[in-house]
Amino acid sequence: MIPTETLLGFMGAATLLAWVPGPDNLFVLTQSALSGRKVGLSVTIGLCIGLIVHTIAVSLGVAAIFQTSQAAFDLLKYIGAAYLMYLAYRAIMEKPTRISGTEDGQKPLRHMIVRGILMNLTNPKVAIFFLAFLPQFTSPERGNITIQMLLLGLTFVICAFASFGLITILAGTLSHWVRTSTRVQLWLNRTAALVFATLALRLAFSNQ
Repeated sequence: MIPTETLLGFMGAATLLAWVPGPDNLFVLTQSALSGRKVGLSVTIGLCIGLIVHTIAVSLGVAAIFQTSQAAFDLLKYIGAAYLMYLAYRAIMEKPTRISGTEDGQKPLRHMIVRGILMNLTNPKVAIFFLAFLPQFTSPERGNITIQMLLLGLTFVICAFASFGLITILAGTLSHWVRTSTRVQLWLNRTAALVFATLALRLAFSNQ
């Protein structure tokens, strides 16, 4: 078993990392503000499903391929960068709409879950990060390494879900104001487009 103090230290680090600005939490923030809490929560669920896949891959050693194979890393990297550019295009082309009444817009929630999954899975740096981060909190003396990494990965997912959920709630409180102001929507969409385009370029020109 992983000692309590080690697990608590891991949870603290995971929570802090979940709040570091990146494509995942920024997407949750903008979608929650623009479309409401249900949409933000759907994106969060999708992102966390992606994290679960990364956890399983790393625990079983699959992610080591991306660490040792430049070609495999580059392929997934460019797919991820292209998807981020697609999100930037969607954001810049999004038309502001004045909406009254209840929140959560007209976006199909299942589509937002899928979008969250794709965002997470097409970023090879998540797998590389897990491969570098999780083993630091494991030890052969505590038993099966794979089980330890699965437990740590699940803990990371829980911390990320809680953090993204809080971002959803905080941003969602502004949703009504945002969705009734076309000027604010336009500003948020353009900001989101700039952020995603910047992240896409950083990912495209990054190294392992």
